[in-house]
Amino acid sequence: MESCACGIDVGSMSTEAVLVDGSGGLAFWVEVPTRPNHRETAAGVFEQLLQKSGLEAGRIGIVVGTGYGRRNIPFADRQLTEISCHARGAAACFPGIRMLIDIGGQDSKVIHVDDEGRVLDFAMNDKCAAGTGKFLNVMAQTLHLELPELGNCALEAGQGTEISSICTVFAESEVISLIAAGSPVPEIALGVHQAMARRVISMVKKLGLKTPLAFTGGVARNPGMVKSLEEGLGVELMVPDNPQV
Repeated sequence: MESCACGIDVGSMSTEAVLVDGSGGLAFWVEVPTRPNHRETAAGVFEQLLQKSGLEAGRIGIVVGTGYGRRNIPFADRQLTEISCHARGAAACFPGIRMLIDIGGQDSKVIHVDDEGRVLDFAMNDKCAAGTGKFLNVMAQTLHLELPELGNCALEAGQGTEISSICTVFAESEVISLIAAGSPVPEIALGVHQAMARRVISMVKKLGLKTPLAFTGGVARNPGMVKSLEEGLGVELMVPDNPQV
């Protein structure tokens, strides 16, 4: 690999390191849980990436840091916001997109981009867990499901139960009450996804729906979330093979 670049995203729940070849293709990537010490997490995931690729650090042309912990990557040559990185990355995966939804562990974003992936406008929810991966994690625990099971469970339901609260704490209380009332778990799971989708869709409406529309971030791996957003927006979402990277 003659020319390559490395990107490291230190997020709230997971940290990813990717190696991009000279043509812009994804060559190697590694994902690990984010630890309290971001510097150690970043150094560790970078070392794993080097081992996986068989490269020495000196052969990597540039290292770019992003995410909440981007300032804790001392060996990074550049630091960019995750909004800029998501926009450029999604545009590279899907040329011609005009909007993308990114849902991670700690926040959710809706980004309007031009034809080259430059950010024109964005809306962001980073003040409340509702509308984020944390919300789904809490609901999965309440339903006694593993997080990867939650989305598939929602797909089993014909309709979702109504979850009216947009607050994670109050929504959790609603779910507990629904369980006690004997509501089927798949219907509750679908209701959880629909409630979260409404929160995200409100941000889309704030900017004005633009298509084609991509969906990135770790939550984009959740088929229940993809379905709820598509049904709520009335459009098909473009999801990368590995949306978390």
